[in-house]
Amino acid sequence: MMKIMLLAALTAVILSNALPEMYGSKNDGRINATAFADTTKKDPETGMIVDGNFNMVKAQCTSCHSSKLIIANRFTRDGWKQKIRWMQANHNLWDLGETEKQVLDYLEKNYSPTAGIARRAPLKDIKWYKLDQK
Repeated sequence: MMKIMLLAALTAVILSNALPEMYGSKNDGRINATAFADTTKKDPETGMIVDGNFNMVKAQCTSCHSSKLIIANRFTRDGWKQKIRWMQANHNLWDLGETEKQVLDYLEKNYSPTAGIARRAPLKDIKWYKLDQK
């Protein structure tokens, strides 16, 4: 049992020093939490990220459609604005007026395209060789 605890502690120390460098985020030796766990607070009813503009977005958007439609998409600010214009033209969405900025701020901050860390960097300077097939 002592060996397992020692191994776990050693692994934690190694990872806390190595992983931040691997993912390009040195924060005093701590692991970048966003790379490994989703720590954002989410509304239990909608599943959407909670921040200062959340209630405005919830009121404006989920009165017509499911929050899942928002969560499933990732657009730039301009892309979200185009979606709003499309809903106004085709689905009778009202003019958001002054609240449009708050809605776009929220969507851009929380549901914009993100770069993942799941893939390795592309290979460079590869020396290919011929396979000898017999």
